[in-house]
Amino acid sequence: MFCFTKPSPEAVREFRSAQRDQQFAYEHVGASRTEAPEGYVVDHNRIQLGEGRAAFARAKNAIQQWKMFAIPWIELFWPDTLIEEGATVAVAASHLGFWSLHAARIVYTIDERSSLERYGFAYGTLPDHAEMGEERFTVEFHPYDDTVWYDLYAFSRPHTWARLAYPYTRALQKKFASDSKKAMQTAVRQA
Repeated sequence: MFCFTKPSPEAVREFRSAQRDQQFAYEHVGASRTEAPEGYVVDHNRIQLGEGRAAFARAKNAIQQWKMFAIPWIELFWPDTLIEEGATVAVAASHLGFWSLHAARIVYTIDERSSLERYGFAYGTLPDHAEMGEERFTVEFHPYDDTVWYDLYAFSRPHTWARLAYPYTRALQKKFASDSKKAMQTAVRQA
């Protein structure tokens, strides 16, 4: 969905509501747990957020508050959405003088406590999204060296109109990954 102005909360509510019963826009739902299926572009980005259990607690809190979307040209509707399987969100992006609205649903959550502790979730695209695929957002605590990491893993391919502007949409995906890493660093530092 494209808009010449930022979508109103009412328009986003209607958009998100219309997505609730939609199927995912791709076949390999949940594949980001292991590896991307053939035919998709893979993006894997990581950044160290800090050290120690306190930093990991702040990083988990940042994920729960969707702080990885605290980016000037992005707005997530709504950041109080609980991190739970089946939760649907809308993401508005401002670019080239207009706004685009994209729908995604949480596919699975992660809360692992073993030699490596991980927390986060993956969401998958719905039919009203420019891309088809899945994106996983996790934070990790490595007890052996006390480090905390943000890990962003995605597989995607263009959907509908995005095929026509694929070099541009790829640039936006890379910009999102870079800005998302910075947003998580800021969230963990400021908490």
